[in-house]
Amino acid sequence: MSAIDHYINAVIVRGTAEAQEDGSAAVEAHHLLLAIASLDDTAAHRVLTSASLGRQTIREALGREFEHSLNAVGVSLASFDLPTPSRDPKHSPKIGPSARLALERGFAAATGKKDLRPAHLLLGVLNTEIGTVPRALALAGVDRVGLMARARETLASESW
Repeated sequence: MSAIDHYINAVIVRGTAEAQEDGSAAVEAHHLLLAIASLDDTAAHRVLTSASLGRQTIREALGREFEHSLNAVGVSLASFDLPTPSRDPKHSPKIGPSARLALERGFAAATGKKDLRPAHLLLGVLNTEIGTVPRALALAGVDRVGLMARARETLASESW
């Protein structure tokens, strides 16, 4: 297996763990973003940390996005004592539509598999105008387009 195959596998495995932690039935793009932020020593991780986006910061932004989305439909999170997500260790979340699209966009951003690098996967996750990831980043005050530009610059100058 090549280095990128190991990385893709690690992102999916870590993304699955993030989805399980959330009690989610599917691995979605925001789980992949958390996974990318968790995997040190890659250009994608460095791009995120250069914007002060570590796993915990992203987790907090996702929490704000969840609360904001509930408020948009008239539900105040503060009014409820939500239980912790139920986690079934026997259930493994499947890849959901937003994660599948993020992976496809990441693969498409490379000229071929031999050129595929971690920053391409980050670009795939960031390259959407709708959904949980762009809403969470916007609420956190992160310039998603600027972050994508930084990832592209990294691809031009770094291999991993």
